[in-house]
Amino acid sequence: MTKKLNIFLAGPRGFCAGVDRAIEMVKGALKKYGAPVYVRHEIVHNKFVVENLKSQGAIFVEELNEIEDRSRPVIFSAHGVPKAVPEEALSLNLVYYDATCPLVSKIHKEVENFDKKNLPVILIGHRNHPEVIGTMGQTNKEIHLVEKVEDVKKLPFNQDVKIAYVTQTTLSVDDTKEIIDALKLKFPNIRGPIKEDICYATTNRQAAVKKIAPNCEMFFVIGSRNSSNSARLVEVAKKSGCKNSELIFYGKKVPIEKIKNCKTIGLSSGASAPEELVQNFISEIKNNMDVSIEEVITANEKVVFKLPKELN
Repeated sequence: MTKKLNIFLAGPRGFCAGVDRAIEMVKGALKKYGAPVYVRHEIVHNKFVVENLKSQGAIFVEELNEIEDRSRPVIFSAHGVPKAVPEEALSLNLVYYDATCPLVSKIHKEVENFDKKNLPVILIGHRNHPEVIGTMGQTNKEIHLVEKVEDVKKLPFNQDVKIAYVTQTTLSVDDTKEIIDALKLKFPNIRGPIKEDICYATTNRQAAVKKIAPNCEMFFVIGSRNSSNSARLVEVAKKSGCKNSELIFYGKKVPIEKIKNCKTIGLSSGASAPEELVQNFISEIKNNMDVSIEEVITANEKVVFKLPKELN
């Protein structure tokens, strides 16, 4: 007899507006210029997406000096780049398009504004993440990185100093609140962004996981290993009561034997994971079990970011 399984499917999940725009920019450049088109770094953190774009003629490089044919355009990834990168592109006479998510660009502008006011800037984020590297590269002055609450104690400022903070867009909402609270406690004069920096998509996906996870025996997040927002979703699921939560990255087999021991599982996907991978995961389970799906929608997303008119 085929075992029955109920899947709670998180909504919203998958592509956010910034990811969608970045991918469409690469496709738009390929349509306008033909192949090849160069892309600096992974356009978004998803191997399936990157491989798909490679098959259409995109060439991914780590640095601009790796571009062999400088008559071809280059696109900067959705995570944002230091100011030195477009400057280098101009010095190499490259045609470039910046696919930085507008919500990341907002943080870049905040850093610039705090810099103009001579306020030292604290960045809450993960060391070596491309978005953090890009944000820290918006000024020549030192930006102080804080990754956890304990780092607040190590900051080299007096309590009464006027300082400011910004955050990475893809952090845990709850963990970030703890860090901000610690900063405000230690530095009463600290200034933050007018509107919080964690993006709508990160917040919405975490809220959906929080609602579903307590009712699940296992929870799965479709996403890449280098995807910050996907890793945070796994953490949120665990903290919300489903200790048996894991990331399903491209190429990883569906753990069907584990799933067969469950009656209810939860499923979501990171902001850079295409819906195709979610449906492939479900199809694999359906081949082995009698599946019913209940989509749990906690927010409706209508955000759209326009493409540059040159690539529209």
